[in-house]
Amino acid sequence: MNIVFDLGGVVVTWEPDALIARAFPEPRAQVTVRREVLEHPDWVELDRGTLSRQEAASRAADRTGLSAVDVARFLQQVPASLVAIPETVDLLYRLRARGHTLFCLSNMQVPAIAHLENEYAFWEVFEGVVISCRVQLCKPEPEIYAHLLETYGLDRRDTVFIDDTAVNLAAAEGFGIRTIRFESPSQCERQLQALGCI
Repeated sequence: MNIVFDLGGVVVTWEPDALIARAFPEPRAQVTVRREVLEHPDWVELDRGTLSRQEAASRAADRTGLSAVDVARFLQQVPASLVAIPETVDLLYRLRARGHTLFCLSNMQVPAIAHLENEYAFWEVFEGVVISCRVQLCKPEPEIYAHLLETYGLDRRDTVFIDDTAVNLAAAEGFGIRTIRFESPSQCERQLQALGCI
């Protein structure tokens, strides 16, 4: 079976509210950053690799009145906040040992993926990796799922996609891919057992 893993919130931690709170102690600023940075279309362009951190910070400052320096500092903290989840990494290796073919499909900004590739060795378990900033496509756009399937010759009927975001899973289901919504490593493992993967 082909098992495709998202990264943020699945293989590595992604805790945006904690990250925002560390960078912006004032509650109103936190709401603004959540709405005007993380939930703004510019965030997608950062993931797509078509917008630099510097330009994103400048544009966010223009929109919000926040300091461009503060926004840039916040964006610079994102890569180091992504920390491998040991239980998920252990699951990756056990799945590969059972003969499953593993892939990675993730929205990730250029500095973040560079940091993760430099920091961790778990990449060795993946037969293929599709990262948004390197293909200029982002989940849940159908084209990124088509790219994964076509690039690696995957049979969608024999493929499971694991992600923590409902809209990304719904897009995969549109291709006939089975999905698991990740809540915790143990819950994910139980659902993989139910599919006969473990």
